Amino acid sequence: MKIAIGNDHSAVELKNEILAHLESRGFEVLNVGTDTSDSVDYPLYGEKVAKAVVNKEADLGIAICGTGVGISIACNKVKGIRACCCSEPYSAKLSRMHNNSNVLCFGARVVGSELAKMIVDSWLDAAFEGDRHQRRVNQLGELEERF
Repeated sequence: MKIAIGNDHSAVELKNEILAHLESRGFEVLNVGTDTSDSVDYPLYGEKVAKAVVNKEADLGIAICGTGVGISIACNKVKGIRACCCSEPYSAKLSRMHNNSNVLCFGARVVGSELAKMIVDSWLDAAFEGDRHQRRVNQLGELEERF
């Protein structure tokens, strides 16, 4: 499985830790984030992660900014993306199980590296349950088509 990972300037260090963690778990990683602390705009990197997922260059994506909120909003502007912003493992797990999220977002100024690894692991280790949840995911897609 291939994971696209992107970040803004506030999350270079955390991105590198998560990238190494993903590789240690055997995932292939596509780094589309910045590697400099020079100020950059998070929407550009949210779009890069989201486009990698919708264009099937990656199976899933991880996007990190200061809080995770801005970059998750950016990701969700791309048709076909269901990005979740999570600061703890439980929501990350359920976002995969119930919402079939395909991009995980979190904030480098909100969670430390060990908690971020737990969030990532909970998200990656969960599977979409389908069934009644598929109906709701379909409704999200219908909303996306209408607007």
